[in-house]
Amino acid sequence: MVKVIIYPTNSLILSDLVERFGHTPLAMMEKIKEKISTVGVDSPPLNITPEEPKMGLKYAAVEVPAGVRGRMAIVGPMIDEAEAGIIVNESPMAFGCMGCARTNELTKFLIRDRDIPVLEVDYPEDEDEAREFVYKIAEFLGSLSKDEKEGQE
Repeated sequence: MVKVIIYPTNSLILSDLVERFGHTPLAMMEKIKEKISTVGVDSPPLNITPEEPKMGLKYAAVEVPAGVRGRMAIVGPMIDEAEAGIIVNESPMAFGCMGCARTNELTKFLIRDRDIPVLEVDYPEDEDEAREFVYKIAEFLGSLSKDEKEGQE
């Protein structure tokens, strides 16, 4: 089982595809669930610990907007943990909007910069492209399983 960072990090479709192929999706939804169900974190809107803004500084300089650092405090550790990645370019808001263009660019840059297998696909515009989209993702996830088995031998 490979830990796969998905982008957009809150895409339910990508998360589901990764799980269906036996891998672990590194997705925003799980991290948010951990945060809101952890004792000691204030209820919204102050649903962060005092350490998290400092953690965001590892990924984004102090000069960038606080929202970028806040998002990177969650997304950055997922990228660090990832063993593979899937990036969907040009996706519409409903596919998994992360809400911040600068965070999006930084997230994609950091995923690409890691020495891990990464699949980049464009969001499909029609039914044929949708089939090809799913096929490419399935093929990529299948290859991760083969790589993992070969590494164990």
